[in-house]
Amino acid sequence: MQAMKSAFMGVALSFLLVATPLAQQPGRIRGQIETADGAMLVLKQRDGSVLNVKVADDARVSALVKATVDDLKSDTFVGVAGVPRPDGSIDAYSVHIFLPAQRGVVPDRHGPWDGRPNSTMTNAYIEGTPTVASDGLSFKVKYKEGEKNIIVTQQTGIAAAAPGSKDELKPGAQIIIMASEKQADGTVLAKVVYVGRGVTPAM
Repeated sequence: MQAMKSAFMGVALSFLLVATPLAQQPGRIRGQIETADGAMLVLKQRDGSVLNVKVADDARVSALVKATVDDLKSDTFVGVAGVPRPDGSIDAYSVHIFLPAQRGVVPDRHGPWDGRPNSTMTNAYIEGTPTVASDGLSFKVKYKEGEKNIIVTQQTGIAAAAPGSKDELKPGAQIIIMASEKQADGTVLAKVVYVGRGVTPAM
């Protein structure tokens, strides 16, 4: 029980980085692991470049597992990465579902994101049941300082957070490094990592 609690808290603490304003953290790194040799990874980034990554001894590794629109229920705590429309609603390209243990730990907020040009991240609670819209599903989310209308389409990646382990950092795995430090030798020290478990992290 204690081990499970620790795992949940590790995921919860790492998602604090999702809620931290962009200016207060280094850029996130996304890509596929090409090779893995102990703590050393060779990562092919989404722009095609290759990066040498060392996984910190105390790195927190969490997983993202496949979820569906059926999991987007009222009062579910979600993180929505998307691009705002002129009317203020959000075209979501990624929705991730937080663990129940993360409620009240990860702040609910809305702010800039670096997943795509002009994108934002909204950590908030779903209000009501999603309804059919002209181009997908629509639902409202509320956070401490406001609310947003979210549009989900067939192209939106939907995933749920789950405890993970360093054993999942192997060739072929799709990852996003949420917190890291550039080292003097040009490598990157990864401190918080999300690994897609059968999915590509879309956020």
